Amino acid sequence: MRRLGELEATVMDVLWRGSEPMLVREVLEEIAKERDLAYTTVMTVLDNLYRKEWVVREMEGRAYRYRAITSREEATAQALRDVLDSASDPESVLLHFAQSVSEEESDILRRALRRKQRKR
Repeated sequence: MRRLGELEATVMDVLWRGSEPMLVREVLEEIAKERDLAYTTVMTVLDNLYRKEWVVREMEGRAYRYRAITSREEATAQALRDVLDSASDPESVLLHFAQSVSEEESDILRRALRRKQRKR
């Protein structure tokens, strides 16, 4: 999965916060609360995200409704996976990461690893 550019990340953030698939106009209205963008810019970004398989779209009348394919959490986990896959020493990366986590995060990781072992 490719990394997102700044505008792509802004649009994805809007889609992840939304509970329903959104029209370009609806995405633009959310973004307009913080920055000024043209309708065609948001439409182009959504089309690019569709081609990159970050979003799916469904025709509604003459316009598309867009929704994220994966959750923010799944996309973030994939980004972490990509970092590990690109590292020359993934074990070292994991060890440094493990040293940086809080006690609560450490407990979460332990529980997740136990669940994974039980599924085997």
